[in-house]
Amino acid sequence: MFELMFCSLLTILPDYLYRRYAQGKRFGKEITFFSVWYELRWGITGCLMLTVSLITMIFYFHPSTTSATLYYRTVPILPEGSGRVAEVNVGYSQAVKKGDVLFSLDSSKQRAALETAKRKIAEVDASLTTAQSDVIKADAQIEEAKANLQQAKDELDVKSELQRRNPGIVPQRDIEKLQVIVNQRQAGVDAATASRQSAALRVSTLLPAEKASAEATLAEAQVDLDKTFVRAGVDGRVEQFLVRVGDVVNQLLRPAGVLVPDGAGRQGLQAGFGQIEAQVLQVGMVAEATCISRPWVIIPMVITNVQDYIAAGQFRSGEQLIEAQNVARPGTILAFMEPLYKGGLEGVTPGSSCIVNAYTSNHEEIAAKETSNGRAIALHVVDGVGLVHAMLLRIQALLLPIKTLVLSGH
Repeated sequence: MFELMFCSLLTILPDYLYRRYAQGKRFGKEITFFSVWYELRWGITGCLMLTVSLITMIFYFHPSTTSATLYYRTVPILPEGSGRVAEVNVGYSQAVKKGDVLFSLDSSKQRAALETAKRKIAEVDASLTTAQSDVIKADAQIEEAKANLQQAKDELDVKSELQRRNPGIVPQRDIEKLQVIVNQRQAGVDAATASRQSAALRVSTLLPAEKASAEATLAEAQVDLDKTFVRAGVDGRVEQFLVRVGDVVNQLLRPAGVLVPDGAGRQGLQAGFGQIEAQVLQVGMVAEATCISRPWVIIPMVITNVQDYIAAGQFRSGEQLIEAQNVARPGTILAFMEPLYKGGLEGVTPGSSCIVNAYTSNHEEIAAKETSNGRAIALHVVDGVGLVHAMLLRIQALLLPIKTLVLSGH
């Protein structure tokens, strides 16, 4: 309507003034309702053509959308395992800090496994003490065996020397018996040495490996026990938390609730523009937004990123081929925006529906020396008609509460 009125001032009104004062025709006489089309046909035709052109230029170079909101991420509350709820520490809606326990599962099995792992470590420690004693004992046995061996060798040497000096004084059988005793006691020394090596190997290698394995089992049991405590991963607020003591939960069931991180949905706004505006939307474009949760306020924004693909075109591999006509609604170009000034989104509820206008700016090209005068004038016109869209956004901001509260059927 505004565009039509504006174009009428440039077409129909001059045409009417020319016929009324230049040609002397009077409204109600020569110009009647029946002759309006014939008399003002050039002005009406020009008005319609100019209106369509103006609307097309405004909506193309200064795109607008009502598909805008402050999206925010939520974290589902799910246990890593499964079990029966033993304790609940938060209510239906409550602020929490990172690491706070939200609820815990029955942990009797995990505690028993943890205690078994602790006892196993204690058992290995006791075995290590015993093995160290066995090493000391083996050292003593080696010394004893060596002493007995030396005694037998000394006795054999004495009798062998006597036999050499005075043959026949010592029976040959006694010397042979002493040689057997020496060999026997040498074997005892070797056995004691092997026993000592075995005990030392248990102390240095086997038992430390068993202890490391037991400690790993203890750590695994501790992890399993910790999994029975479901904690908040980030600072935020728990919402729709309905789990109660006695409920059975696991990852295949629905989440126990959702955790909304602090500051979620308060940093920026996402808006979906029509695909025809893909060539117009650029990073750095200035935009304005008005949101239903903060009526009568225009929020200056700036486009920080433009998604270079359309979500409606995504697909997942399956057993059927894609049929293009099954995409009923065309997708949009998603633009990410942030407030131009700090605190611009204060008071806007995350998830609120918004109306967004983006404005094309050709200031740099106009100021460039190589830009011709004709093109500079055309670019000035393109930038200037953005004022119309800015006025329309403010009218929408004024009417939005009335439309919502009065004209929505209440």
